[in-house]
Amino acid sequence: MAKKGNRNLFIFQCAVCKAKNFTGSKNTVNNKEKLMFKKFCKSCRKTTEHNEIKLGK
Repeated sequence: MAKKGNRNLFIFQCAVCKAKNFTGSKNTVNNKEKLMFKKFCKSCRKTTEHNEIKLGK
């Protein structure tokens, strides 16, 4: 079974309205670049680009 030590949490933020809609995790050793997905934004009520931002702790 794989270890979860290298995985960090992050938040997806809408590029249009800046609403923080989704959370996720990724392996920061293998994937150093930021993720960007097209997802449905509840605030905009349409599909927009969502960029990765750091999880505030």
